[in-house]
Formats: sequence, structure tokens, C-alpha cells
Amino acid sequence: MGTVVERERKFSGDDGFRLPDLAGCGGVATVSDATALELDAVYWDTDDLRLLRSGHALRRRTGGHDAGWHLKVGAVGGARVEHQFPAGASDAGPPAELVALIRGASRGRPVAPAARIVNHRRERRLLDSGGRVLAEVAEDDVRSEDLVDGTTQSWHEVEVELIDGDEDLLDAVAARLSGAGAREVPVSKSHRAVAHRLARVDDRPPADAAGPVIGYAREQRDTIVANHAAAYQGDEDAVHDMRVAVRRLRATLRTFRGLWARRESEAARAELRWLGGELGAVRDHQVMAARLAAAMHELPDELVLGPVAARIGERFAADLAKAITALRAALDSDRYPELLTRLDRLLDGTAGEVDGRWTDRRIRRAVRRADERLDRALAGGGPAGDAALHEARKKYKAARYAVEVRQAAAGKPAARLVKRFKRLQDLLGTHQDSVVTREVLLRHALRAYAEGENTFTYGLLHARQAETAGHDLPAVLRARDRARRRRVRRWLTR
Repeated sequence: MGTVVERERKFSGDDGFRLPDLAGCGGVATVSDATALELDAVYWDTDDLRLLRSGHALRRRTGGHDAGWHLKVGAVGGARVEHQFPAGASDAGPPAELVALIRGASRGRPVAPAARIVNHRRERRLLDSGGRVLAEVAEDDVRSEDLVDGTTQSWHEVEVELIDGDEDLLDAVAARLSGAGAREVPVSKSHRAVAHRLARVDDRPPADAAGPVIGYAREQRDTIVANHAAAYQGDEDAVHDMRVAVRRLRATLRTFRGLWARRESEAARAELRWLGGELGAVRDHQVMAARLAAAMHELPDELVLGPVAARIGERFAADLAKAITALRAALDSDRYPELLTRLDRLLDGTAGEVDGRWTDRRIRRAVRRADERLDRALAGGGPAGDAALHEARKKYKAARYAVEVRQAAAGKPAARLVKRFKRLQDLLGTHQDSVVTREVLLRHALRAYAEGENTFTYGLLHARQAETAGHDLPAVLRARDRARRRRVRRWLTR
């Protein structure tokens, strides 16, 4: 299975639209002659179009240079990840490898043919003066059929996809096309093919005081789903983003738990904690391996005694492989789509009736709890104090997420407070990282000692991590004071 990142934009014009000359546009020197292609694609989805609603497109296409199964993840107009798999002689359904990547979006439900799109394409390449292909421009005469209710449509579309060009080129081509009368299309062909069925689904959050909370929670659920495919493959950024979304969602369900039936919201939080644990095991190994590699790089060669770097690399590689295998097993289990289905019932169902004052009180309470927890932590010391600082960090995360709910409405004041909380949270995180790193180094040193290896370098790294932790606390105090300034929080009491 191959994976590519696709950056493209789509445009539609009236019947009389003609493709303008794109030479001289954003570094384009010449435009190749058109190559004609006949493309025929069947798109698969659940009966309620969960894939399309989640920004996924799964198709089996014949014709063209990349015939086979394709899974696209991401919104049209941005960078989309495309997973490609060769088609078999008589495919009865998508290959298991792709089914695993849509398990979050489909909620584990079966997929079936949803739409067919037949496309007569005229494809041109945009080249620079050296003959390098900057982009491809495709003129498409499209005919679609909804394979559920038989609705048919036809339209003309222009698709611009970057190859070796950059976003400036894409902007320049878009401006040239717009000047010729084209209009940018924000949705995919498959979306247009079943648009009338999608229109029956109202995914907008309620327009009441609970709306911002519901909308924020749905964004986190959708982020989990959007990162599923890449996280399944162990991508560091996707694992991180998916884990943060789980944290945000857990915190939101707790901070604003009066909006939902207590038993259901707590059950969802418990399952999110399980998923976060599986993601955390992968992410923690990734972060710790990078942290120790950087620490080793800073040491002079004469202070590295024994195969320290090799041992650390080997052990983290083995542990990371185990964690990724466990994460895939979790995402392949029935428990994972059941969690997402539970979240759908919770977030898409009827929420409790509250007013704006109730929401603001909940936000203020989250902020107050974080302040109190940090004050208690700073009054302590030693290992117990380290644990308390870690708990304070988690409380500030919850407070930050609560403020983010109001950020769109409150504007700059809320954004400023989010930024101050982020700074404080990062400093507390650096302190916690030093604590965890010392624990890891101690384990590695004991193992090295048992195997008869020199442990000097482990001890040196341990001492440097302890020294770093000592330098963090004054910065924490300064960040705490900045986050508590009246002008930064005044808006919370209005």
C-alpha cells in the first residue's frame, strides 16, 4: 500500500468557461498538450455516509495511471493524505488494509457502493523553464449517479494538483482561473454526487448556550477520527493530535458534565481514558527516545562511556514497536468503534438546557481548581511535590480547554488567557519530563550494571536532568503570575 500527500483545489465554471493560458503564471514557463483519460470510479460508504461526513473518500477506480483502491483523508482545498492499494481481478469489497484505516470513520460498520462517477479528463502539465513539473491541471466532464436512490448529475470541473510547485503557484493559478470566471469548489466529486442525501443530515451544533460546548466536543471527536488512519500506521504527529483530542474531550465532558446524563458521560470518559492510554504508550516512547537522543548529542564524546546510545536506541525501538502493535490491536477491536458510537449518541443527541451564566461558571471553576492545585504543589517539595506539579499541569490543561470553548465568542481576551495557560502548562511539562527521564535513566543504568556495562554516562545524564528541573521552577512562578493578572482574566467575570 502506497501513501501520498495530495494538495489540490477544484473549480467549476459556467457552460461557456474556457481554460485560460496558464503560461507565465507563478513560474510556469510552458503548458503541455492535453492527455485524454477515461476514469470510472465507484465510491463506497456506510448507509448514513459516515465516511464523507468525516472527510474520507473510499473508491475503486479504473482508468488513469493510478487505477485501484484509493482512500483520501482530509478536507478539499488542503493537504489530503491518499492511501493507494492495487485492485484485484474481482474485488467484492475494499481490501482489509483499507478497512482498518476507515474503522474510526465508519464506526466499524460495513461499507457498500454509494456513488459512481464517470469522468472524461483532459490533463495538462505545468512546467518551469527547466522542464520540472510544477502542477497538473485537469479539465473534467463529470457524470455521477447515486447508487442508492438513482439520482444523476453532470458538471464541468477544473482540478489543479501540485507536483513540485508550492502554495504560491497554487494561489497564482487559482487567481488566473477566477479571473476567467471559474469558482472554487469546496467539496469533492463524491460529495457533490450525494449532496442531496448529505443535506438531510444536520451536523450543526445547537444555537443555544450549550452550542459552543457541543461544537467544541464534536471537533475533538472528529479530530480523533481524522487522525485514525495515520495514527494506525504509527505517524508521530497523528498519534499526538489524536491523544490531545482525547484529552480535550475527556476534560470537556467533565468540566461541563451537567449537559449530559451523568452515567453516559462518565462511561464515555472511562473509555476515552483507555484510548488515551494506548495512544500515550506510543507517544511517550516517541518523545522519550527523541529527548534522550538530544541529551546524548549534547555530551562530549569523551564522556560517553560504553554503548549507551546504541542500548537506548535498541530498547526504545523494541518498546515502541510493541506499543504500536498494541495501539493497532486497540483500534482493530470492537471497543474502539463502540466508543465512537457512544460519543455520537452523547454529542449528537439532546443536551441539557443551560444558559450562558452556567457555562461561564463552569469555566471559572476549572480555572480556580487549577490555581488551587498549583499553589498546593508549590508549597510542597521532593517527590511528592513533583507529583503534585504534574497534577497541577493536568488541571491547567483542563482549564485551558474550558477557556477554548469560549474563545470564538470572547475573542482576544480568551485567546490571551489560553496562551498564558499554554506557557504555564509547557513549563510544568518540561519539569515533568525531567522527572520521567530520570526514572527512565535509572532503569537503563540498573540494566546496564546488571549486564556488566559502564554506567557513568547514565549518571551524568541523570544529574543534568535534575539540574534542568531545578531551573524550571522560577520560570513557573513567573508564568503563574502572568496568567493571574487581572487584565488577562477580567473577561471571565463579565
